[in-house]
Amino acid sequence: MSSGLMVALDMDEREEAVRLAGEIGQDVAALKVGSQLFTRYGPELVHQITGSGGCVFLDLKYHDIPNTVAKAVRGAVETGVSWLTVHASGGSEMIQAAKEAAGNVRILAVTVLTSLDREAMGQIGWGGVVEDQVVRLATMARESGADGIVCSALEVRSLRRVLDEDCVLVTPGIRPEGTSTDDQARVATPAGAIADGADYLVVGRPIVKAPDRKEAVRLILEEMKRGDALRERN
Repeated sequence: MSSGLMVALDMDEREEAVRLAGEIGQDVAALKVGSQLFTRYGPELVHQITGSGGCVFLDLKYHDIPNTVAKAVRGAVETGVSWLTVHASGGSEMIQAAKEAAGNVRILAVTVLTSLDREAMGQIGWGGVVEDQVVRLATMARESGADGIVCSALEVRSLRRVLDEDCVLVTPGIRPEGTSTDDQARVATPAGAIADGADYLVVGRPIVKAPDRKEAVRLILEEMKRGDALRERN
């Protein structure tokens, strides 16, 4: 499976998001719209981006009773998105309901947020090692019909060992070498994540805050190519 770059539109203003989507939309696999933008502007923003040819990854991490999630997914599908997320911790029945409602839209299950480390997991009642929890949730989600898994690059190798080849692994928490990790606890470089087996990388602030965003995209894609080469050798 070829690797791809997804850009997180982590900003507050619609005009800036639409401008960036138009600027780089043809160079990347998808543009991620999360709760930050969607809460302010709703489906209309998604329509604007998809209407201009952009592929939208709607990252709202649905987590509710199965019937409610199925209805939300059907609503999301109507906006023209290509990807959307649910929390794997919502359980098998919820994931199955989301998949049945999604049609051709791909469902990605979020395992453990990349802002969480072992200590933070313990605070919310998840004991044990982060990687073990990720594998447990990912395996259940895939068996329940999820098309792919959202996970830290640090768990990609473990997931590749237990999941089938067709399961897509989407990795946030990506930081090019020499850049700040911001509030992410579990991060990796683009080349490292691809070499370990990630299919898609989600990058936000290193692109959004770059002085030249198209150049930032180009440099990350170059790093990803190096990762592809390393992956082929392994």
